[in-house]
Amino acid sequence: MSSTLSNEIISSISDGSHGDPFSVLGLQNIVEKKVEKLVIRAFRPEAEQIFALIGKAKPLELLRVSEEGLFEIVVPRRKNRFDYRLLIKPFDGDTFEIIDAYNYDSLLSDFDLQLWGEGNHQKAYEFMGAHPRNVNGVQGVHFVVTAPAAYRVSVIGSFNNWDGRVHGMRKFHEQGLWEIFIPQVAPGDNYKFEIKTPIQEAPLKKADPYAFYAELRPGTASIVADIEEFEWSDAKWLENRKKHQAQDQPVSVYEVHLGSWKKKLGETPDYLSYRELAKDLIPYVKEQGFTHLELLPISEHPYDPSWGYQVTGYFAPTSRFGSPKDFMFFVDECHKAGLGVIIDWVPAHFAKDEHGLRRFDGTGLYEHEDPRQGEHKDWGTCIFNFGRTEVQNFLVSNAVYWCDKFHIDGLRVDAVASMLYLDYSRKADEWIPNKYGGRENIEAIDFLRKFNYAVHTQYPGVITFAEESTSWGGVSRPIETGGLGFDYKWNMGWMNDTLDYIEEDPIYRKFHQDQLTFSLIYAFSENFTLPFSHDEVVHMKQAMISKMPGDDWQKFANLRLLYTYMFAHPGKNLLFMGCEFGQWSEWNQDKSLDWHLLEWEKHQGLQLLVRDLNKLNKQEPALHEADSDWRGFEWIDVSDADNSLISFLRRAKDPEDYLLVVLNFTPTVHHDYKFGVPQAGDYEIVLNSDSEFYGGSNAGDSVIRAELGEWNNQLAHLKITIPPLAGIIIKPKKLK
Repeated sequence: MSSTLSNEIISSISDGSHGDPFSVLGLQNIVEKKVEKLVIRAFRPEAEQIFALIGKAKPLELLRVSEEGLFEIVVPRRKNRFDYRLLIKPFDGDTFEIIDAYNYDSLLSDFDLQLWGEGNHQKAYEFMGAHPRNVNGVQGVHFVVTAPAAYRVSVIGSFNNWDGRVHGMRKFHEQGLWEIFIPQVAPGDNYKFEIKTPIQEAPLKKADPYAFYAELRPGTASIVADIEEFEWSDAKWLENRKKHQAQDQPVSVYEVHLGSWKKKLGETPDYLSYRELAKDLIPYVKEQGFTHLELLPISEHPYDPSWGYQVTGYFAPTSRFGSPKDFMFFVDECHKAGLGVIIDWVPAHFAKDEHGLRRFDGTGLYEHEDPRQGEHKDWGTCIFNFGRTEVQNFLVSNAVYWCDKFHIDGLRVDAVASMLYLDYSRKADEWIPNKYGGRENIEAIDFLRKFNYAVHTQYPGVITFAEESTSWGGVSRPIETGGLGFDYKWNMGWMNDTLDYIEEDPIYRKFHQDQLTFSLIYAFSENFTLPFSHDEVVHMKQAMISKMPGDDWQKFANLRLLYTYMFAHPGKNLLFMGCEFGQWSEWNQDKSLDWHLLEWEKHQGLQLLVRDLNKLNKQEPALHEADSDWRGFEWIDVSDADNSLISFLRRAKDPEDYLLVVLNFTPTVHHDYKFGVPQAGDYEIVLNSDSEFYGGSNAGDSVIRAELGEWNNQLAHLKITIPPLAGIIIKPKKLK
């Protein structure tokens, strides 16, 4: 078994420890006795014999130079490089041909390498990961991964018996990238990266961070996927998206966990697929009048009870519901129905599963090494090191990817508060101050601005939302003025105060009027979304209808009143699935929503109210045009705490276009209650949450006339009957 290689190199190739197999395997130049020659080398552990096929010449048998499977042959009478194939005769099975991966040069561009090294690559997914490519007429897959601390990285998969010695990759040392083009690998093939480091004794086996598709749990492999050939039909939607999603347009969001909105009875798995959801979910949401669907994270995740918030595959729509192209179909159908699609996006943390990002190359490549910076103890997850170029490339590209490849219309960023503060949910000795001694996470702040800048410049009209629960200023203000650059901030203060108030018995609400009105002190400091999200109906918090005080009639009346207040309050709206028809039980991700409740009129009535509120929100500019501007709101009476009554005006951009909103938070009916209005004339009730159509008592007026005479600092006044536990919205007809 004489060889042109040293015993040391033979050993390192044979045991998979060689850090640069491209310098050894494939077609290599050598010098023997001062004569330049070419040699073909291949490492195939399953091979009994290997032959080189060069054009029409007689096959050349390679000589075995190691028991583990290293073969070589010095090619006679050839000076120039040439193409060849390898004929593999295995110990077991049929003979087959392969095209040698080690006969291909790098496919990476200098431009990509430069942007990557700078940390400014906004579309790294275009070359990172696994990409089916045709190179000089040969079909295969180009693999690229970052692992700066590794001394050897290989692609392992169904195409090489998961043997890390077969397809070792080429390293770009300055950028920490590894690359290989493997002919004949195709979409549908499973793969991982095997990573050897100076730290771990056993090689790490990692899923591809940039994989477009992944195995269904409990499988953990990545899957080669071609996502380039989907035929979109949403050009009209995309053309008008910026207008549809402008801040002066109605935005009403239906938040959905795809795995539990509706299930198949008696089937395993019991999930609806992306295509089945397109058939059932989209018409329902459209009928209910919502403008947008928001999906709990659909990135691949191994643990169902994490709801998708503990991610391992940031670029892979979860395979629970189908393929990436199936998800594209779902989004396309949403757009054809006039629905925008928002996804929950989780850059705050990632799962610790061994096949994921954690200690990817044996070091904290994606996370901080120090657990005081790199670990969320509350959630059992790792925190991204936002200062690393690899992390910035990864996360910014991921946000852009969803907009680019899946035409996503918005991203709601989860747990922003945990990103902004180094001491978030930590004791005094469990965090490290920033370089100025403060608690602000400077790198995370810079990253959030970078993310918003990239999304908004690459895809104008896409909107971003921050789930941010603190008083951090400027979350939804422009980056150039010192803000974070989000379009909207979730109004968690309004949500908490309002739910605390509405859960009080009406007898005691007069003592808590400030909880109801406090939000208007800061309502225009940000562009707000008012959320009743999944977080409010789990973990012993009770379902929305179950939170309400009183008997069944009062519970439904209270909830109808609450939803009327939400739609009338300045801000965009978000409601979690099941809340729209009054599901009694808390949300359970293992069960379908309780659709059978819609057999009962009181649940039908609540569902109809939500539908009509959405309809009114679209029809009336006063409810959406100026909801981030103080000129769009005016108190009429905020002082009647004894009766738990509040009233206000909502105005459109045209101040003459207004609505009067009256909210009664007690079960008392008030007759001839006097309110000031801007002008005299005839008015009409455009919505009464106490209507019999919604299951109410049908108290209220049918004809309302306002007379001149100052009241509540207005030029005219009207007298109305105010229904119990109800909200009414009144619109002027012909003004004098």
